[in-house]
Amino acid sequence: MPPEEIDRLTDDIVAALKTVYDPEIPADIYELGLIYRVDIADDRHVTIDMTLTAPGCPVAGEMPGWVENAVGTVQGVSAVTVNMTFDPPWDQSRMSDEARVALDMW
Repeated sequence: MPPEEIDRLTDDIVAALKTVYDPEIPADIYELGLIYRVDIADDRHVTIDMTLTAPGCPVAGEMPGWVENAVGTVQGVSAVTVNMTFDPPWDQSRMSDEARVALDMW
């Protein structure tokens, strides 16, 4: 895949991830730092490693499906696999400045 196509896919995948919100937190999962890794294979299969703010999160069973559905709409993506991990555990240091502003966490 040409580098410019990888860049376009990456930008579009990030944009799709930013449409997914934890219903209890007014910030998207990308800015919260819940996405640990996005891998785009040569066949355009996207693998995402992600976590939740806490293992007992009420949407733990639904969130991977939301991520899969959002990224699956990106033009050029052939398939999506979402892996949930709690290693390393999420903490507030993973949040972007944008998420900190939204949550007033300075």
